[in-house]
Amino acid sequence: MLINIGLKQSIVTQYIAEIRDESIQKDRMRFRRNLQRLGEIFAYEISKLLKYEEREVTTPLGSCMVPVLAEQPIIGTILRAGLPMHEGFLNYFDQCDNAFISAYRKHHKDGSFEIKLEYVSCPSLSGRVVILCDPMLATGASIVSTYKAMLEKGIPTHTHIVSILASVQGIEHVKSHLSADNVTIWAAAVDEELTAQSYIVPGLGDAGDLAYGKKL
Repeated sequence: MLINIGLKQSIVTQYIAEIRDESIQKDRMRFRRNLQRLGEIFAYEISKLLKYEEREVTTPLGSCMVPVLAEQPIIGTILRAGLPMHEGFLNYFDQCDNAFISAYRKHHKDGSFEIKLEYVSCPSLSGRVVILCDPMLATGASIVSTYKAMLEKGIPTHTHIVSILASVQGIEHVKSHLSADNVTIWAAAVDEELTAQSYIVPGLGDAGDLAYGKKL
């Protein structure tokens, strides 16, 4: 159920090092671009698992049969931190349908929080492959809540949940709440620790703030 593309040394680990580095993080454009690049790499890897069909292509000198995507996936993103990753996926699946979800942590005075979903813009998911991206999988609560809310739009054939950084606890939470038969979790790095405030350690900080600036 879990595919960690950062286990082997590749350019992925270079980008992970850069998005973690607090000195490089000061360059917001570079931070966003690295999230986008990782989205592109995930898109390429996931494309290997999609269905293809043979199509005849005519060239200036003849014709040939070429495997092409049988259907574009639906790319879903949790606002706002997921937007750069979303752009990376769109660079590869440029004809895909899109979904956008507003989900956030509503904190209480006792330090606890609940996941609030305020907006879901989504096409029909029935019989489609869905790629749901959020750069950080901390507790896993946001992804699980988002996934269940999206099921009101139809049942996909398969869902790929894509996070750049994930915690062990978050992965286990997703595994315990979602079916392993039609859900795959993708990550580029997995960290062991969550703080008392449910932030990943060493993590990288708040991906949304680093990409777009601090919020109130």
